[in-house]
Amino acid sequence: MKAIEADYLVVGAGAMGMAFTDTVISESEATVVIVDRACQPGGHWTTAYPFVRLHQPSAYYGVNSRALGNNTIDQVGWNQGLNELAPVGEVCAYFDAVMQQQFLPTGRVEYFPMSEYLGDGRFRTLAGTEYAVTVKRRVVDATYLRAIVPSMRPAPYSVAPGLDCIAPNELPKFPAQDRYVIIGAGKTGIDVCLWLLRHDVSPEKLTWIMPRDSWLIDRATLQPGPTFIDHFRASYGATIEAIDEATSPEDLFARLEAAGTLLRIDASVRPAMYRCATVSHPELAQLRRIDDIVRLGHVQSIEPTAIVLDGGSVPSSPSALYIDCTADGAPQRPAKPIFETDRITLQAVRGCQQVFSAAFIAHVEFAYDDDVVKNELCTPIPHPDADLDWLRLTQSDMSNFQRWLGDAELTDWLRSARLNLLADLLPPLSHKPRVRERVVSMFQKRLNTAIERLETLRSEHASAVPVGESL
Repeated sequence: MKAIEADYLVVGAGAMGMAFTDTVISESEATVVIVDRACQPGGHWTTAYPFVRLHQPSAYYGVNSRALGNNTIDQVGWNQGLNELAPVGEVCAYFDAVMQQQFLPTGRVEYFPMSEYLGDGRFRTLAGTEYAVTVKRRVVDATYLRAIVPSMRPAPYSVAPGLDCIAPNELPKFPAQDRYVIIGAGKTGIDVCLWLLRHDVSPEKLTWIMPRDSWLIDRATLQPGPTFIDHFRASYGATIEAIDEATSPEDLFARLEAAGTLLRIDASVRPAMYRCATVSHPELAQLRRIDDIVRLGHVQSIEPTAIVLDGGSVPSSPSALYIDCTADGAPQRPAKPIFETDRITLQAVRGCQQVFSAAFIAHVEFAYDDDVVKNELCTPIPHPDADLDWLRLTQSDMSNFQRWLGDAELTDWLRSARLNLLADLLPPLSHKPRVRERVVSMFQKRLNTAIERLETLRSEHASAVPVGESL
């Protein structure tokens, strides 16, 4: 067994592990060993389907020190007029470049791909060589929120012999079909539907099995840069106003929809899911072309003549191509302390912003000495699933943000962080300190009002929910 040492042992070279390491390298002289199962950095991106793209602007993804893409505006397609969305190949190449061109040349990072972490600082390489790492500071678990994509596991329901049920990875390999059945209503299901429609497959050939309708984010409200700043601020302000004026969760969602913050595919069906998926208005218009939507819960089995679901059965066709889109790309893991004596467990500290969260956690690691303080600043936010999780996630988001704004140094870091979606809501660093303090104080007061209102809405709803149910 070979012995090596480092300040940090990062387990996982996915997006969060890379974002954490980037901040470590940029803001300290610490050394890092990175261990990962895959053959290249990028985590689930290395096994994702070939037509997947980011759902959020490229400008907010990757690592803090290196831009992803060219911050350009798409001129054609269903994302026209909005910031570019990097495709999977670009994302994988980006993370590889970060590793090869930034991390390794420092001499402070050692990278072991195709290696299995065995625990207690030990790992085994593809060649069978075992290493023991003497970790001088902490082990960093970058796998706790490990994304699962359909190609990583078999479909979670039985499929009769002779029927074609595939992961989205295989879809481009198949010839034209008479019928496509898309199973799952999350980001992957949306991507598959849009991919088929983009290739001129008639919507009449599509059956979309949608266990739950979802609230969707209007991507136009999350755009970076000076061109979109007025719209971004107005949208954020409209969200706070909707919260302040809402009389119930139902009324809040109605106000958010009226303000254009949240969208849904079918105005007659109230969504029961929220998982931070974003769409443009042209994409939403395309999805609305699909009429054959099955809303009978989850698939239990696919038989030669029927698809059996929680709430009943619908006829099936032996010649149909079934595309399984049911994997949990963002699992809802229970929150646990991020900072422990000899360990850091990477989790989201801003809802659905994992890479920003990882970079922020690394900054806090070096900016503060006390783990109690670090954990107060880095309160984990589990990924949302149900519609009412929007309230919980937004309340937690705002509470964390308000807490961060109480520290002038941290506020400066947030203003300059490339990955910070809310950076443009903060006063520029060029403003005089007193002016910045006054603006931040006013912002904190607005956040506090919204936080208190969300707490009231959640409490009132919980008290009205029958025993055995929950928010």
